[in-house]
Amino acid sequence: MERRRILKTAGFLATGGVTSLAGCSSSGNGDGGGEPTTTETQETAGGSGGSNTVMMVTEGSEYYFDPLGLFIDSGETVTFEIQSGSHSATAYKQGTSSAEVTRIPEGAETFNSEILSEQGATFEHTFETTGTYDYFCIPHKSLGMVGRIVVGEPGGPAEGSMPPDGDVPESQTIVDQGSVSYSSFSG
Repeated sequence: MERRRILKTAGFLATGGVTSLAGCSSSGNGDGGGEPTTTETQETAGGSGGSNTVMMVTEGSEYYFDPLGLFIDSGETVTFEIQSGSHSATAYKQGTSSAEVTRIPEGAETFNSEILSEQGATFEHTFETTGTYDYFCIPHKSLGMVGRIVVGEPGGPAEGSMPPDGDVPESQTIVDQGSVSYSSFSG
């Protein structure tokens, strides 16, 4: 916890102060299960901007992940970064936060960033298990803020259907294109 406070302070100094954010600002709603089960970092200093970065965005009345669909190889790390608003990246794993169904591969490690609020804050997760992962934003799930990551090849309980709270690109489309941006997806 102390590391996060230090990084938070450094982030504020690096960006010149607090930025006013749009969107939900509620507190975390965890899985109720104690310590996180994933390798994670939570920082506020600038993001990597790499090809495995998923931006979490509030734009007017729209809340979304961009890209909405991302293809990676097993063992790669994805960075979820706040562009604007307050969001989480939370796996559809029954019992994790408000997930009522499991939409990640069997045996895959779940992930839950909890709610991040500072612009530039990041959460990282390394995906080891091959298959299709659907995830959501805790405060905006009911507004359709969902995303999909395909690791190696499509597979698992998310295949052949959409998440219960919104639409994402088909897994094979994500594999073929490498990533599908929010603006190019027509649902």
